[in-house]
Amino acid sequence: MPVALFLTVMLCTAPALAAWHSDTQSKMGTRIEVRFWHEDAAEAATLLSAAMAEVDRIEAAMSTYRESSEISHVNRNAHAGAIVISEELFILLERSLELSSRTGGAFDITYDSVGQLYDYRERERPDQAAIDARLAAIDFRMVELTPAYRSIRFLADGVRINLGGIAKGHTVEAVINLLRDAGVEHALATAGGDTRLLGDRMGKPWVVGIRDPDDADGLVTRLALADEAISTSGDYERFFDEDGVRYHHILNPDTGRSAGALRSVTVIGPDAIMTDGLSTSVFVLGPERGMALIESLPGYEAILVQPDHSVRFSQGLISQ
Repeated sequence: MPVALFLTVMLCTAPALAAWHSDTQSKMGTRIEVRFWHEDAAEAATLLSAAMAEVDRIEAAMSTYRESSEISHVNRNAHAGAIVISEELFILLERSLELSSRTGGAFDITYDSVGQLYDYRERERPDQAAIDARLAAIDFRMVELTPAYRSIRFLADGVRINLGGIAKGHTVEAVINLLRDAGVEHALATAGGDTRLLGDRMGKPWVVGIRDPDDADGLVTRLALADEAISTSGDYERFFDEDGVRYHHILNPDTGRSAGALRSVTVIGPDAIMTDGLSTSVFVLGPERGMALIESLPGYEAILVQPDHSVRFSQGLISQ
């Protein structure tokens, strides 16, 4: 065999070098990162594109900022009667309403009935009269799902839904499922405050930092994790300060105003949809009721940063 031909055959049949592959993009109003270990660079590039396309698909369906989205279609039409929706949206709405029931309404996707009146970039907030006029429309029991028809109907005028408290968790779960189905065993998917980990970091744990609410570069603690989901909700994500009051995007459904009993909540568990929804729920419930909720859920742990900057850990983390 000629030397040149022999070298060509060797180059074609040699295994590709395994390495970490990653991409970071701005989507869903936040920073999206996907990272995984793969032995083939070309296939890894294809998977990265597919992962980001999955984020785009979910955002196109579930963003209330897009008039063409499925959820905007629901908000425009579900007052008039039941409408059929996609299986994906129906299942996510079912899970949202189940969490609303479990948390006594602390998690409520109808918060947008008042939430739409806030604009944190423009430092705009509704006055009490505007809140009072729409507060009755915040009630998850006004959303009726009919499994037999896979339909949704609003039972009162003024009701709007927004999956901002759970959609990013759903997104990172979907991305990890895509990678797992493709044979990936070690991966990370992050969307803002929500992260889903697949496996470990090639024999080492993933190390995840919990941000100090008052210092973007500071940490209150670090966690060593593998094959877990972790979600953080904080009053520093979308907010503005006015006359000593912080107006942020985590609204108390009972008042239509920003919840103020905590600075941040981090929840760790096996499902990013749940950790996303639970971090919002605990933030609204406050330290006592919120931690009691976490302690009632096997497999879930929490870290709470309180207004005095003290940090509270769930029992499972204390005992580790």
